[in-house]
Amino acid sequence: MSAVRRKLGDTYQAVGPARGGTRPERQRFVDKNGRCNVQHGNLGGESSRYLSDLFTTLVDLKWRWNLLIFLLTYTVAWLVMASMWWGIAYLRGDLHRPHDAAYSPCVANVYNFPSAFLFFIETEATIGYGHRYITERCPEGIVLFLFQSLLGSIVDAFLIGCMFIKMSQPKKRAETLMFSRAAVVSQRDGKLCLMFRVGNLRNSHMVSAQIRCKLIKSRQTPEGEFLPLDQCELDVGFGTGADQLFLVSPLTICHEINSKSPFFCLSQRSLRSEQFEIVVILEGIVETTGMTCQARTSYTEDEVLWGHRFLPVMSLEDGFFHVDYSQFHATFEVPTPPYSVKEQEENLSLSSPWNSPVDNNKTRREQVCSLECIDIAGEINKLPLKLQKISSRKEDLPRRALRMSSSNTEKTCSTGDLLKIQEISSMSDGEDSDDRIQLKALKLNVEALTQSTGDLQVQKSPPSMCALEMKLEDNFPAKLRKMNSDRLS
Repeated sequence: MSAVRRKLGDTYQAVGPARGGTRPERQRFVDKNGRCNVQHGNLGGESSRYLSDLFTTLVDLKWRWNLLIFLLTYTVAWLVMASMWWGIAYLRGDLHRPHDAAYSPCVANVYNFPSAFLFFIETEATIGYGHRYITERCPEGIVLFLFQSLLGSIVDAFLIGCMFIKMSQPKKRAETLMFSRAAVVSQRDGKLCLMFRVGNLRNSHMVSAQIRCKLIKSRQTPEGEFLPLDQCELDVGFGTGADQLFLVSPLTICHEINSKSPFFCLSQRSLRSEQFEIVVILEGIVETTGMTCQARTSYTEDEVLWGHRFLPVMSLEDGFFHVDYSQFHATFEVPTPPYSVKEQEENLSLSSPWNSPVDNNKTRREQVCSLECIDIAGEINKLPLKLQKISSRKEDLPRRALRMSSSNTEKTCSTGDLLKIQEISSMSDGEDSDDRIQLKALKLNVEALTQSTGDLQVQKSPPSMCALEMKLEDNFPAKLRKMNSDRLS
């Protein structure tokens, strides 16, 4: 694995800051013009596979090699065939009797090699000047003529077809498809997005245009395997159909950064130390020729601008929309959080009220009381309508009792406060309070207060819990008493 790192990782992944303060330009996987920087070497015996598909091999060659092969093929073929006609004339002795009127040669007026070459060109190009022609007394000339016609048709079909296919290739159509020089990261509709711009310079449309994005980044698997050029798909609207483009005017392609995105943990600070390359592939059918065209470009981490947005290029003129391509690559800064989407979601989860920690300044009694109030509210909602009305009219009584009991927890309590609590407890005998937990808490508070004020003599003691329960059950209707007994059981 170290050898792979030395061979690929040093040129592709190790792109730390240079000594002078600027990051060195590293080798790109795909150039800005779409050319892939990949060369195949050490094929060994597999080179013969190129000859098995000779037509595609010739089409894939550069223009200079195609022109050279085109000229050499025709030149060699013409010289070989002219030599064959000259050989027939030499073997028959036609060259020694050029002006004998009584002699009938194989090809009339062929005296030397130049005259044989001209005869071949006239026959191949079907020019037919009429001065040189084949006589009927030359069977070998007739066979050679048939062979020349068949071979010439094959060579013409092969080479001319190869040149036609190469000239009609839609690669040059990709030259009029523009991509923005940089990609931007900013918020759109409240979501952090990675965006870039694409445009079409021609009036002819791209039919069924579709765009795809690949993230190329080196990574190491949990098993220890090093992947120098790992490819990952970037969603640019595959599920919603946003990747199908109507490319009439410049469009901004958007990749939403969410939990499924490879940039889920990418922030403005981590962008400076990341090493990746985004390859953009635009495919479509050329409207004029019906051939499939593909345009490519790439963006490295240095070409991704955090907190920027593209300038608008569309304007409404008199009866048409005007596109200003001078502002096609221009961007401007916008307020954008420097945090990653992962960090923003974590901050939102910590700031939510349900996940907030309990305040340490709150007393134990306040925490218990808040939980009890939640439980009591849930129980009241489950009761019938009549009981909910009774409980709503008398719900202030337990709150007042709890407030007063919490305020009188100090040892320096007055006799008047103690008598108020006793009066409240005596009033609750005939009015309400079906909550046994609150009555128990009230009883404990009263006992604590009587212990802290040892000199005071309580004139009226609170009734027992059993008496309170009996009185409450007597005041309830029959259905309510039955429900209360079922709940207690």
